[in-house]
Amino acid sequence: MSGPPDQRGFDEMYAGVPPWDIGRAQPEVVWIADAGGFAGPVIDVGCGTGENALELASRGLEVLGIDASPRAIEAAKAKASERGLSAEFLVADALALGSLDRRFRAALDCGLFHVFEDAERPVYVASLASALEPGGVLHLLCFSDLQPGSFGPRRVTQQELRDPFADGWDVREIVPATFVTNLPELQAKAWRATIVRAG
Repeated sequence: MSGPPDQRGFDEMYAGVPPWDIGRAQPEVVWIADAGGFAGPVIDVGCGTGENALELASRGLEVLGIDASPRAIEAAKAKASERGLSAEFLVADALALGSLDRRFRAALDCGLFHVFEDAERPVYVASLASALEPGGVLHLLCFSDLQPGSFGPRRVTQQELRDPFADGWDVREIVPATFVTNLPELQAKAWRATIVRAG
């Protein structure tokens, strides 16, 4: 389905609890943070209800979470207030991050890349480049083509992940990972990529 993410039914999904909203940060994100992978300020692109951003804020990092879903951002702000955390959340378009007029040392994409169609991926990568400082690090988790079946998001191969970042980026690693969901029968196979913007 084409159009910005807010036109793809995500806001309606946040009227309930979507499968990816597990009430805590994704374990892969916690692992990256434990390994020292984030330096602030950080932008969490497609932050949903904010669990990953709030995990980083709880570690003292300056974090901005953006999402196209007003419902998700409202929930994220409520969580930040309840937990006494200073993460910032905005409704914004991931394909137009330059409009924020801000630069970040790190970016997190946990489950957004696989939403975009092929033609949108270069637009998204250019948008990320407009928000990341030279030398800034993108940590990206997306659905893997190793995930069997057809339920859930579109699968992504390693090559499909590498191609949009061929110019102006250094793909440091792509490794197998796991998405935890709130569906007991679905712990999905993912790719975890570390990608550095050329300085």
